[in-house]
Amino acid sequence: MKTKLIRLSLFAILVIAIGIAISYRDQFDAAALEAWLQGAGAAGPILFILIYAAAAVLFLPGSVLTLAGGALFGPVWGTLFNLIGATLGATLAFLIARYLAADWVERKTGGRLKQLKQGVEKEGWRFVAFVRLVPLFPFNLLNYALGLTRINLAHYIIASFICMFPGALAYTYLGYAGREAIAGGEGLIQKILLAIGLLVLVAFLPRWIGRLRRGPSQSVEQLKQRLDQNDTLLVLDVRSEEEFTGELGHIHGALNIPVEQLSQRLDELNDYLESPIVTICRTDKRSAKAVQLLAQRGFADVHVIQGGMIDWNKHDYPVE
Repeated sequence: MKTKLIRLSLFAILVIAIGIAISYRDQFDAAALEAWLQGAGAAGPILFILIYAAAAVLFLPGSVLTLAGGALFGPVWGTLFNLIGATLGATLAFLIARYLAADWVERKTGGRLKQLKQGVEKEGWRFVAFVRLVPLFPFNLLNYALGLTRINLAHYIIASFICMFPGALAYTYLGYAGREAIAGGEGLIQKILLAIGLLVLVAFLPRWIGRLRRGPSQSVEQLKQRLDQNDTLLVLDVRSEEEFTGELGHIHGALNIPVEQLSQRLDELNDYLESPIVTICRTDKRSAKAVQLLAQRGFADVHVIQGGMIDWNKHDYPVE
């Protein structure tokens, strides 16, 4: 009982602190941060790291700190201090969620979170690496959410530190280049071009990683075999509604979401974030587009059915 009371008290203090921090977030900017660090001397980097960690816990914008780190400490040390601060803050939020709020959140959220947790835990550090490289979710919220899983703490810390590096480097250098632009430093054009290049590289990461996560294509024979074996998978038919009920028919149990509507209807597939999905259309062109979109949005096991419904019908497999 005493332990429970302590946990509830700490949780209440955290909620109040987050509320206060959010209410004053408009006053949290690079100029204010620089003012805080003036006069800190050799302790400046340590103070900066602690502020960054506290900001991550209290839902303050990390982008402000990352840019400020580049402006204050340069591209090399700034990147290192930003990474340490972000990782420390992410770890603190992770531990808070795991040991203070996990039971309460479990009771309040129910089955859908349980399904998501099982998928995340199945992939382990690879999921952490993916969401650090591809910012699908807000950084501060994600730290707490991952604390509700059984992901190994050491794996979480290592994957976070390594896979946050590209984004940290790009935005730190952007902060450094901005400071140089204001000061009129030498080689300004080259520095700005390098900053832009790094940002483009980070922006391209989701597409590149999505291709790595995309599963190999499968034939209609393989799909039929999996369905006959009652494998747990989603058959996602991405044709139009007219084609879905048209002459080629559709596979029993298939979910129809036209590829043109897929990006707006991804919430309907949340339960399959870590489960097998096969996409099918008339041939396989639209299926390939759907798989690319799903892979970029974090779906871990997605496949194109080669030949689509045309090939399915050639084999005289049952349709509805």
